[in-house]
Amino acid sequence: MTIRHTLRALRYRNYRLFFVGQSLSIIGNWIQQIAMAWLVYRLTGSAWLLGVTGFSGQIAILVFAPFAGMWADRFDKYKLLLLTQVLSAVPPVVLAVLTYAGAVEVWHIIVMALFLGIINAIDTPIRLAFTTEMVTAREDLPSAIAMNALMQSIGRMIGPAIAGLLLAVSTEAFCFVANALSKVVIVGTVLAMTLAPRIGIVNAASPWQQLAEGARYAWNMVPIRWLLPMVATISFMVTPYQTLMPIFAAEVYGGGPDMLGFLMGAAGAGGVVGMLALASRRDVRGLTRWVTAASLCAGLGVLVFALSPWLPLSLAALAVTGFGIVVNGMSVSTMIQTIVDDRMRGRIMGIFSMAFLGMYPLGSLAGGALASVIGAPATLAIGGVICTFVALVLWRRMPALRAHLRPIYQHLKIIQ
Repeated sequence: MTIRHTLRALRYRNYRLFFVGQSLSIIGNWIQQIAMAWLVYRLTGSAWLLGVTGFSGQIAILVFAPFAGMWADRFDKYKLLLLTQVLSAVPPVVLAVLTYAGAVEVWHIIVMALFLGIINAIDTPIRLAFTTEMVTAREDLPSAIAMNALMQSIGRMIGPAIAGLLLAVSTEAFCFVANALSKVVIVGTVLAMTLAPRIGIVNAASPWQQLAEGARYAWNMVPIRWLLPMVATISFMVTPYQTLMPIFAAEVYGGGPDMLGFLMGAAGAGGVVGMLALASRRDVRGLTRWVTAASLCAGLGVLVFALSPWLPLSLAALAVTGFGIVVNGMSVSTMIQTIVDDRMRGRIMGIFSMAFLGMYPLGSLAGGALASVIGAPATLAIGGVICTFVALVLWRRMPALRAHLRPIYQHLKIIQ
């Protein structure tokens, strides 16, 4: 596969603008996330409050993602996307002012994490559904979805490393300023797009009826019904390693914010490798094998990390974990966006967002509570074992899943 083929989604001008702006915005988000976690840990030293902060930043996805998906099916996605990008600048500005003034308290951080979580919960399904308006050819959609995940992985790899450097030479407040500046960039790139005005489909059904319709559609389509629980399991059992990472950086490896950025960057590097591999694929055929392999990587990777006393092995395990989390989620996202009806795309991506992102806050809260009792390594080890078991169950069901996908792919002319 050529690099040109791998990056084919970038031939669309609107998507190029989006890619640049969103990449910087995601890096800014990670800089802020690491700064918030370090600030909470510095102020309190509490694993429980780290869990509460992670929970607050993500819990809104469980409530608002389905509604955001419905809005994406009804209204102009571009205008909704622009609004969410503007509002996402509010939390970093507030936190920067409070921190510079020396008035920041833990409850301020938690409230701002909750506010930003609400914005992200609304933004995520809209942004995922908007991809098909920036990249209009179905054959280029796998590249675009992989590039979307590549942005996340690059942000996860670069953002924490930058945060570690900034925290080493400056303060958490400067990290919040950096994130605020990244929001200026994403707003500018969205404004620079040229899109024909679109009006959402007029639907006489009530919002609750539309949400119920989306839920029935997801349940009745077997591939969605089987794959989303695997995504949710990884999100709940494995992804909370991010919330507990300050404990590993400070207590297991005796480091500071630079070590924290180093550890988080290793996971991001694994995600980048996975996304480049996914972007090089020509279509969705064979992605079921990727889903299974990535699920096993996530479970086994975090298990090895939890038990490893050796930093090089831990970094390798984190890279495998990052690979597994991102490749699993984006492989499922690619398959779902390929097979769903256009009229249901927003609602189904809202449900996907709940599984991929919405379980993380619950896992963070549970992980923080459990880690305060049995320790962070044991907590992650338990999650790794459970995730590995569920991945093996999914592997046993792969032949039946492929049988359900085959007629759908034939109808879409993906296979003969």
